[in-house]
Amino acid sequence: MPLSCKPLLCACAAIFFVLALAPAKARAQTDEIQVYDATIARRGIFNVTLHNNFTPIGRTTPAYPGAIIPNHSWNGGVEWAYGVKTWWEQGLYLPIYTAYSDGRGGSIDGFKIRELFVRPHADRHTLFYGLNFEFSFNYGYWESRTESGEMRPIVGVNLHNWELVYNPIVDTDYTGGLGGLQYNPGGMVKYNFNNTWSLAAEEFDGFGPFNGFATLHNQFHEVWAMVDHNSNLVDVEAGVGVGVTAGSDRLTLKLMLSRDLNKTPIRF
Repeated sequence: MPLSCKPLLCACAAIFFVLALAPAKARAQTDEIQVYDATIARRGIFNVTLHNNFTPIGRTTPAYPGAIIPNHSWNGGVEWAYGVKTWWEQGLYLPIYTAYSDGRGGSIDGFKIRELFVRPHADRHTLFYGLNFEFSFNYGYWESRTESGEMRPIVGVNLHNWELVYNPIVDTDYTGGLGGLQYNPGGMVKYNFNNTWSLAAEEFDGFGPFNGFATLHNQFHEVWAMVDHNSNLVDVEAGVGVGVTAGSDRLTLKLMLSRDLNKTPIRF
């Protein structure tokens, strides 16, 4: 199996070790609201995804001084992806942007690089898995640190039309030890009616640092209702999220549009 090769395991271990030596960023806004299911671009194919998130009822105070206020914010990013191998996808989010938030007009917020390793052809297996790494470079109003990162393990099962996925995400901003790593997981239960339509329930959480989770009142917990539609023209993922704790945004909407840019594989 490709994921068992020593060079790949060594690379994953090295990246994991570097990210694990630092604590997490404060939870502010996000360009991407998505549960990863180990699906990647086909080998030799470029894909682009437009992420759009709007928060009509959100937190009215910044996560830290000078941060973008979530309430009334519209933000997102353009995600460029390339299928390097059947088990490896490279990604670039450029630009990450805010179109508007309370007290602030449009801005470019930064960019990030992504390396995603998965079990090939995840949809063909009962059990699938992967590991995603992101390295972000941010302006001060988007994150409290210029550099930040994410480790996103992926584990899921396919049960006929049902799909269950969990992403135990760990965020970091490279400023300290293991005690400061933040746990911000996401999960999904999806029902696929066919190859075109599916419905899903998702949850996104922000518990805080491992050495002392925030009180439940201040934690971030949102539940989402999602619909996916795949077509030859564009793939659409849309949904609405409701916050269930004071540390969450009350109501958030998202729209993702995705399309392969080249229909014939590029071979080197």
